[in-house]
Amino acid sequence: MRTAYSVDTVRTAEGALMERLPDGTLMQRAAAGLAAACAQLLGRVYGARVVLLVGSGDNGGDALYAGARLAARGAGVTAVLLSPERVHPGGLAALRRAGGTTAAPEDAGPPLRRARLVVDGIVGIGGRGGLRPKAARLAELVAEGDAAVVAVDLPSGVEADTGEVRGPAIRADLTVTFGTHKPAHLIDPAREYAGSVRLVDIGLGPELPRTPVLESPQHAEIAALLPVPGAESDKYRRGVVGIAAGSARYPGAAVLAVAGALRGGAGAVRYVGAAGEAVLARFPETLVSDRGPAKAGRVQAWVVGPGAGEDAGPVAEVLAAEVPVLLDADGLRLAERDAVRARTAPTLLTPHAGEAAALLGVSREEVEGARLTAVRELAARYRATVLLKGSTTLVAGEPGEPGEPEAPVRVNATGTPWLATAGSGDVLSGLAGSLLAAGLSARDAGSTAAHLHGLAGRLAARGAPVGAHDVAEAIPRAWRSVGE
Repeated sequence: MRTAYSVDTVRTAEGALMERLPDGTLMQRAAAGLAAACAQLLGRVYGARVVLLVGSGDNGGDALYAGARLAARGAGVTAVLLSPERVHPGGLAALRRAGGTTAAPEDAGPPLRRARLVVDGIVGIGGRGGLRPKAARLAELVAEGDAAVVAVDLPSGVEADTGEVRGPAIRADLTVTFGTHKPAHLIDPAREYAGSVRLVDIGLGPELPRTPVLESPQHAEIAALLPVPGAESDKYRRGVVGIAAGSARYPGAAVLAVAGALRGGAGAVRYVGAAGEAVLARFPETLVSDRGPAKAGRVQAWVVGPGAGEDAGPVAEVLAAEVPVLLDADGLRLAERDAVRARTAPTLLTPHAGEAAALLGVSREEVEGARLTAVRELAARYRATVLLKGSTTLVAGEPGEPGEPEAPVRVNATGTPWLATAGSGDVLSGLAGSLLAAGLSARDAGSTAAHLHGLAGRLAARGAPVGAHDVAEAIPRAWRSVGE
């Protein structure tokens, strides 16, 4: 499990650790890890030209001490000092002793153009509100060059706790972070700026609380959640999922949701809606009913909304059921918020950014720029689990009682841009519905479905265009690869 902690938590942990260590030990550990990563990226250190972009505080100190180590190995190191009066004195002295030089921001152009490596130590994890003009200009110069870029702890210009990017920011090829990941390493848009992320152990682990702010399940954690049938299993024990989806205008949404449910391991699928003929033509094993959700028969979970059009009746019927419910697409728009909040059985909402924006009454750009804030706000407003689809899918659980620790938001990064195709979300809904019917919690079902769906998209695409049907057909392969 990859975990991330807030800035305040990290600083508290660092403070507790520093009390037990000699002065400067933590910074030297960080600098050693940073220098090693830079050397590996350079390949040959001797003779390489390296530029350090140095702000005030410990982040700049890490860069200076790492630069001193590179200079001692024969690199030509120049430190561009944005605030000379507030630069870390020990780090600057170490760099100069090793033969490094300094430059002012207005003179940074020539060394940046000659550099093979740029180390971004402008702003640390406490940065807020975007880069100031001098730093923003340096970010532009770095972007114009072709040097490899290594960010110290976090690319300058991104916000550590939220993953937001407010204006110009450094785009790194590699980010070297210390002690633990921060939310911005895992959430877009900041994640895109971080490049590859390398975590350096500085001994912080024992000081961190057990519950992080974010967690990103890996294959092993997802494999442990997958429902595997036993010797006594039958279709009811494996889970029957109801699908109330599709319409005369959008029959394909129903077909794709059913495909996701069947490939996701459902023991049986009951379909209710106007696309019964289309569903049976593709999946004859589906149990089709024209009597509405309330009279369709026994199910362990419902999926409602994909391609539903304007008919709110099935949505209201499904929300009245005492089984887990997944709301997607038109169902999100047609559902009454009070009806969702009043439910006692689990509810999982699966909006994309545009749908989330409509539910929150904000612009799509606001949701995409502050994804963590948006998913938490939706979960609180609807008192439901929310899966916010996107380049990094986020799953926020229903808020607990006041005073209870909030469950970490889960982050899935297995997705691929090839999943940005019509019907892909319908497949995800059916897949998550099958996991709800198998007995997984809404939070586990959402994060497991997102992981499998993203992996299926990668397996189906292999770098070439695919459709939603291809993604559905690849789900069993994704399932197998997770368990291997």
